[in-house]
Amino acid sequence: MVDCAVYAGGARLPGKYTHTAAYDKARALHAEGTDAFVWIGLHEPDDEQMQTVAKLFALHPLAVEDAVHAHQRPKLERYDQTLFMVLKTVNYVEHESVAQAHEIVETGEIMIFLGPDFVITVRHGDHSGLAHVRHQMDDNAMALGLGPSAVLHAIADHVVDHYLAVTTMVETDVDAMEENIFSPSHPTVIEHIYLLKREIVELRRAVGPLTAALQRLDSDHRDLLPKEIRRYMRDVSDHTIQAADRIASYDDMLSSLIQAALGKVAMQQNADMRKISAYVAIAAVITSVAGIYGMNFDHMPELKWTFGYPAILAIMASLCVTLYITFRRNHWL
Repeated sequence: MVDCAVYAGGARLPGKYTHTAAYDKARALHAEGTDAFVWIGLHEPDDEQMQTVAKLFALHPLAVEDAVHAHQRPKLERYDQTLFMVLKTVNYVEHESVAQAHEIVETGEIMIFLGPDFVITVRHGDHSGLAHVRHQMDDNAMALGLGPSAVLHAIADHVVDHYLAVTTMVETDVDAMEENIFSPSHPTVIEHIYLLKREIVELRRAVGPLTAALQRLDSDHRDLLPKEIRRYMRDVSDHTIQAADRIASYDDMLSSLIQAALGKVAMQQNADMRKISAYVAIAAVITSVAGIYGMNFDHMPELKWTFGYPAILAIMASLCVTLYITFRRNHWL
């Protein structure tokens, strides 16, 4: 358990709480007529730790199992009055070039349980930025006054804004790859394109399914979210669509670059084959003449002539030079 706090009246109550004490405090405040909720943050809990929280807040076993084992696609599910949302976090791995990178985008997960008086976040990975989100929320009394759904919006907004930032940085890699492919002076290494393509696919899997999940918040679960939060979530949904469109365009671009790279490699191979064929043709002239005069027949032209040997060498050299010039003019060499 990373953090556990009780919020009431748009402010975080002082003191440290266990999940049980926070639950009891929030219920006591509700009994007094004060709106309060609990925000619990967990980092990669094991099954036993998660079960203690699940029993206290009556979380559905299927959602609890997903939260423990992770590796889920972005989704939104409802269990009675509790929403369960899975968000994929993404982080851009700094590197000098794609050729030197082993990984460009790394992903993690955030699971959010949202109830009438609680929000429980379970994160997997070390780059979620939830501590920063909590600090911002602690200083935003207006947002906290909207209840636990404001925390859902803050986390989703943070994650989606990071999508846009990561896609902007990935665009630099795509542009560099495009420049490399269409530059005659650079060798084409298709493996680098496949690496970038794989990272784009990972991004698409993280962002794409979230679009439908966010749209369902406004259409299917209006009774669980205040009107103001639904308005903010529509803005988050718009940003998600924007990030998804960017990723789709990068995916299409890389598919085109793969075809262009294959064409460039084929042209390079054709040029190499022409050079090899030209040199083989030149060598074939020498080989044929030498082969004929190596047959050791008694009656062959110019065998008894004093200048026969240098004359044959001169003829072979002239034929080779002529072929070389011809191939050069035809751009085979």
